[in-house]
Amino acid sequence: MIMHNGSARYLIFFQYLGTKYSGVMKAPPHQVVKGVQNYLEDAVRSLRPVNEVSLSISSRTDTGVHALGNSAHFDLQRQNGKPPFAEEVLVDALNFHLRPEPISDLDVGAMRDAAALLVGTHNFSSFRALNSETPFKDPVKTLEMASLELGDAFAHKHFHRDIQFWELTFKSRSFLYKQVRRMTGALVAVGQGQMSVSGVKELLEAQDSQAYPHNLTSPPEGLFLTRVEYHRSDLQLYTQEDSQS
Repeated sequence: MIMHNGSARYLIFFQYLGTKYSGVMKAPPHQVVKGVQNYLEDAVRSLRPVNEVSLSISSRTDTGVHALGNSAHFDLQRQNGKPPFAEEVLVDALNFHLRPEPISDLDVGAMRDAAALLVGTHNFSSFRALNSETPFKDPVKTLEMASLELGDAFAHKHFHRDIQFWELTFKSRSFLYKQVRRMTGALVAVGQGQMSVSGVKELLEAQDSQAYPHNLTSPPEGLFLTRVEYHRSDLQLYTQEDSQS
């Protein structure tokens, strides 16, 4: 922050997921999809400065592009010669949309207890979505691993606040259609208190795809195929004579 002629110049650093923005730059009023700058300037105006708010963005990003560390500066002048805003006041104003009600800690212990119920050989009919292959796929699968660990996201070093990333890892010889996304959705629901550990057990025992709660399946964006493993026998060549013997 720098003071000049009664105004304070602020330098801010900010992050955003650009998926739902037209880019970082301000969009015109008639445009439905707005830019990040539109929302930042609206947030600064909530502080009721005397002067008109105008951000100078350092680096332009296009539609859909994310940013881990963009920056901007702007000038603010307060009424009646009041002192500049403290950092925490400005940060709260710029993050005004982060209301505390929907944000809560995950119950990691309960999630791990629920994940342990899924490990082993089970009929996973409740955790698969129906498709044209359903009648031909055996719903009995052996889940070798269902672990929940604190992740080491590549973006960690770019955050100045304690933001945790949790990784769910599943290992099996094969999975049913949307099985991983459904298991993930159920475990996250347990962590958020929307489903009990016993509820996951009941869901597994139901062996019915229709028993899975509506709109609980996790979205595909966070799903990664991490590794495919082979045994030497998987690559064995078989001749026609071998198949007849």
